[in-house]
Amino acid sequence: MARDEIYREGIYRNEDRPAAPFEFSEAVVKVFPDMIERSVPGYRELLEHTGLLVGRAVRPGTRIYDLGCSLGAATLAARRAVHVEDVQIVAVDRSPDMVTRCREVIAADNSRVPVEVVEGDVCDLPIENASMVLVYYTLQFLPLAERDALVQRIHDALVPGGVLVLAEKLAFEPPERQAWLDTHHHDFKRSQGYSDLEIARKRQALDNVLVPETRQQHHARLEAAGFTTVVDWFQCFNFAAIAAVRGDD
Repeated sequence: MARDEIYREGIYRNEDRPAAPFEFSEAVVKVFPDMIERSVPGYRELLEHTGLLVGRAVRPGTRIYDLGCSLGAATLAARRAVHVEDVQIVAVDRSPDMVTRCREVIAADNSRVPVEVVEGDVCDLPIENASMVLVYYTLQFLPLAERDALVQRIHDALVPGGVLVLAEKLAFEPPERQAWLDTHHHDFKRSQGYSDLEIARKRQALDNVLVPETRQQHHARLEAAGFTTVVDWFQCFNFAAIAAVRGDD
């Protein structure tokens, strides 16, 4: 696994040099598995538990979608948890470099469940006949004006009892709570070998690119879309996962 050193001191010796806005470039793709494990507390545990949710929610003759699939880690977690017949997984990402590498990762996996890796915008992708939709750290990168429509389309594409699993970095109120969580998140990143300069540069690069929302905002959107059961089922510092179930109509 290539080590994430994109924001290391050797590149940014001049601390006044601004960091460019974050993007899923070829350089990021090369180090992405290391970057996300060392940046997102609880990431590995989230993937391990994803299979439990998929195993119960997936139905024969339906699809699983991984929207914003990056290199396919959640896709593989879902794929290995499918034990019913006639299930297809559709994984989509808009980064050409991510899609190219994701296809290689999926091809190297020996599961029998077919996976289609699509290059495209999740806001334009047709979604239909889904029993499970995974949106892991993707909504936070979309313009705020596009988020309601995507969640509504996901709800409408799910079969009765189908599940959306949404993983996001959350914002918190009041400011003191946000500061406490930010402090401990940065401590986590230091424990993973990132320097203070790397942490500061990455945060600057993500400013106005990753726009988190509060748990209450996510709940309100999910309920407005028609989800009948919304459950906060996982959190590690300021990263959390929410499961939303479509009712039986």
